[in-house]
Amino acid sequence: MNPSGTVLGQGDFRYRPVPGWGVLDASTPVKNCNAIVQDREGHLILLTDHTANNVIVYDRAGRLVSKWGTDLPGAHGLTIVTERNRQVLFMTCTLTNRVRKTTLDGRVLQEWGWPEHTGKYAKAADYMPSWTLHHPDGGFFVLDGYGRDYILHYGADGAFKAILGGAEGGIGHWGPHGGVMEVTAGNDPTLLIAMCDQQHLLRLSTNGGKLQRVEMPGGNPRMLHLHQGHYFCPHIGDNWPEDFDSHGYVSVMTADLRVVSNIAGTSPRYDRDGHLEKMAHQEEVFLHPHDVVVDESDSSLYVAQASSGGTYPLKLERV
Repeated sequence: MNPSGTVLGQGDFRYRPVPGWGVLDASTPVKNCNAIVQDREGHLILLTDHTANNVIVYDRAGRLVSKWGTDLPGAHGLTIVTERNRQVLFMTCTLTNRVRKTTLDGRVLQEWGWPEHTGKYAKAADYMPSWTLHHPDGGFFVLDGYGRDYILHYGADGAFKAILGGAEGGIGHWGPHGGVMEVTAGNDPTLLIAMCDQQHLLRLSTNGGKLQRVEMPGGNPRMLHLHQGHYFCPHIGDNWPEDFDSHGYVSVMTADLRVVSNIAGTSPRYDRDGHLEKMAHQEEVFLHPHDVVVDESDSSLYVAQASSGGTYPLKLERV
C-alpha cells in the first residue's frame, strides 16, 4: 500500500492520502462503498449496499454524523440535486430494480420501478439502474448500466418521457454506468457517460444521438465528477474485467477531456497524433475506486471503493 506522505498525481493535481479518515467501528459497517456526494453544509454522504446502514453521513473530519436506510441491498448510484431551496438525493438500487428520491435524512419522496410499459423489459430483474443524471429543467435520465443498457428520460414531474440507447441504439453491454449532465451557455445540455467496461467516455445528446467518443486506454471509467472546469474520473481497475484484483486510479481531465493527471496512476502521455497512450495504476493506493467527490472548501478528494473488502472511503488532501 501507499506509504504515508507519498504524493500522488502529476502537474497541478497532486494529492496526499489522509490515513484513517472515515474509519468507523463494527456498529457502522460497509460492504461496497458505491457512491459519495457532498451537501451544501459540507457533509459527505456515502451510499453502501450494506443494509445495516445504506447511508452514512460524515463531517469533513471523518466523524459520523448520522446513518440511515436498511432496505437497499443493491444500493449503487447516488446523486444530490438542489430543488428550489432544498437538496434531495436520488439513489439507484440494482437488486430492487428501482430509483428512489429522498430527503437528506432519508424520508422517501418518490420511487420509480422497472419500466414495464416500455416493452423493453420482460421482467423486473432485467432492469438494474446504476446512476441518474439531472437536466437543468428538473427532469432526469436513468442509466440502466447493469441491465439492458438503456437510458430512460423522466420529466420534472417524474413522468416517463422516452427511452434511449440499448443495443439498438448502439450502446454496448456493460456500458452506461455513471456520468454527468453537461450544461454550458449557448448550448443544449448533453450527457457525458462513463462507459465502464467499454473503456471510453461517450457524449450523447438528450435524444440519444452520439456526439463524441473519447477512448480511455488502460482505464475503466465508472463515474465522472465536474469541479471547477475539470472532470474527475475513477477507474475501478486498470485491467478490469480480465483481472478483478487489479488496482485502479483517478484521472483528472480538462474541459475538452484531455487527461492531465492520474492520481495513483502513470503520468498521462499523448502520441504525436494526439492519441492517449495506455494508462495504468502506479501506486497501490486504490482498490476499485467507484466514485469520487471534490470538497468545495479545499479541493480534497473523497473516494468511495467497491469490491474492496469493506473498506471505508478514502480522503486525499491536495498539495
